[in-house]
Amino acid sequence: MVSPHVDVERIGRSGHLVLNRPHALNALDLPMILALRDGLDTFLADDRVERIVIRSSSPRAFSAGGDMRHIRERVLAGDMETAMAFFRAEFALNLAISRASKPYVALIEGICMGGGLGLSVHGAYRIIAEGARLAMPETAIGYFTDVGGTHFLNRLPGAAGLWLGLTGAEIGADDAVALGLGTHLVAADALPAILEALSHDAVPVTDILERHRRTPRGSFMRRHAGPMKQLFAHERLDDILQAVERADDAFARLSRAHLETRSPHALRLTFDLLMRGRSADLATCLENELAALPTALRHPDFVEGVRSVLVDKDRRPAWANDPHERRCSLDRAP
Repeated sequence: MVSPHVDVERIGRSGHLVLNRPHALNALDLPMILALRDGLDTFLADDRVERIVIRSSSPRAFSAGGDMRHIRERVLAGDMETAMAFFRAEFALNLAISRASKPYVALIEGICMGGGLGLSVHGAYRIIAEGARLAMPETAIGYFTDVGGTHFLNRLPGAAGLWLGLTGAEIGADDAVALGLGTHLVAADALPAILEALSHDAVPVTDILERHRRTPRGSFMRRHAGPMKQLFAHERLDDILQAVERADDAFARLSRAHLETRSPHALRLTFDLLMRGRSADLATCLENELAALPTALRHPDFVEGVRSVLVDKDRRPAWANDPHERRCSLDRAP
């Protein structure tokens, strides 16, 4: 599969997958997903390729995630099959990355959200350049944490995964490495040297990365680990929402400001999937996410959320006013 927005090239010892849709912050469409999978499979089968590198052609964004504007258009047109085909291919790619038999190195600069994390966090090495911004912001568009997020968020320390998944809040490079979403923090101006070494140096990947590693200067997530656990380490979503509502410290107010703007339906789906993913492997989590897709895409909050954030950009979603929403369950999903 060929896409004008993905460059696939072997350079020296490395196979390079380059996201090249800068005008859309490398938002992923189906041809891009298929091209990335073909490139990955080609490099895995090529004995000349020792390591696989995925990166962006632009410092503005690694990837802002899936092209949800297009998915919304397909849903409005009643074309659920095209929408589902995108996610099936994307989730299959996420799983293939996690099973790659060669070192898979993601160089993350700028914005990395949603599907961008799916392209990176499942690999062995996630190099985070200073200034990068990461998030799983799906609840803001009436959608749920996917691309294996119900697996990797559960592996973060304390209640950090629940907080990130439910609030959709952004974190910086220091936090990303402190939490383990990234493996190495580096200066942005070190990326060309790292790329050159990955392509040509006959040394282990870890040796190359250690030359440039920086120590995180501070971590918002670690500083607030205590109140985060106190508010978010509950077995029911209602208990989390009530705890956040009752508390009046700065962290609680920040959390409340995020949660109050999120889709109630998306919060429930995300919470239930995260609970299911606590002890599940990645493949099972991706299967659970795939099964939840019809529920999410057919719900009016998805169309409205994407309109609010990505189409009209007014940030004023009119969520469905369903008094039973907080009690909905994936077990009732069609």
